[in-house]
Amino acid sequence: MISRRLLRVKVLQLLYAYYKNQDRTIAKAEKELFFSIGKAYDLYHYLLLLIVELAFVSEKKIETAKAKIIPTQEDLNPNTRFIDNKVIRQLAENIQLNSYAESNTITWMDQEDYIRLLFDKLVNSDLYIEYMNAENNSYQDDKKFVEKFFLTLVAADEDFYSLMEEKSIYWNDEIEFIISMVIKTVKGLKENDDQHTSIMSLFKDDEDEDYVKTLFRKAVVNHTEHVEMIQKNTKNWDLERIAFMDILIMELALTELKEFPNVPVKVSFNEYLEIAKFYSTSNSSNFINGILDKLVKELKENGKVKKVGRGLVGEV
Repeated sequence: MISRRLLRVKVLQLLYAYYKNQDRTIAKAEKELFFSIGKAYDLYHYLLLLIVELAFVSEKKIETAKAKIIPTQEDLNPNTRFIDNKVIRQLAENIQLNSYAESNTITWMDQEDYIRLLFDKLVNSDLYIEYMNAENNSYQDDKKFVEKFFLTLVAADEDFYSLMEEKSIYWNDEIEFIISMVIKTVKGLKENDDQHTSIMSLFKDDEDEDYVKTLFRKAVVNHTEHVEMIQKNTKNWDLERIAFMDILIMELALTELKEFPNVPVKVSFNEYLEIAKFYSTSNSSNFINGILDKLVKELKENGKVKKVGRGLVGEV
């Protein structure tokens, strides 16, 4: 499932595009928002299939070596631990993963050069060498290898980032988010899982889908009101001197604080401060922290923040 953090980022990006586009409508922007979220889900499947593709390449190399006119002992008795990795096999046989990939034309067949490059990086890595030569050969060892492949090799591979950014403009900022989703998926697999085991869905539930719609729509509808609130609490600043992205981040924070009674104030507050660290200027987080603190107090005093649900009643 797409995390709430990434959903917030997606709304922020589309809100920015919405205000920068003269030919804008809420309906058109909302359609673009959900298309963008769908592309993130595509990337999730691309990543899961990446290690499957590398195992397929390894298997072909083993078959080619065995077919030599004069094969060596190593050619005839290869170390097949990588292609026999139980977690990779589970992914390769997963019906949901393969069905989505087929329906959405997700394949690595058109990236032979990159796959060959990554395969060489993998087989020469300490991770691979230690794994192939380890005495233990359990399901947990297979799982840890796959986790570390994404965490240490893919996450640090600049060629991978460049390729993904070339394939889709929607993947510029979210690769690390999706890698964390892939690792979470791998961690959740069990040895007795079969081909019908479900992988992550696009949204956790209907509530997350409604969350995205409401966050975007309410931010647009209440834009004027929120800008006035921000302006009132930044008296020593000319609003035009404040980074536009900072204003949008604060608008979204205000929207979430007011419109979602089951999301704790602290969660919303901290989430948008973290987003500011990545999507605005170097000093934005501290600036936004100070202004949001004032805005939260104002909302509470005016009774505009009402939290309900287990552990939230009385929070404000």
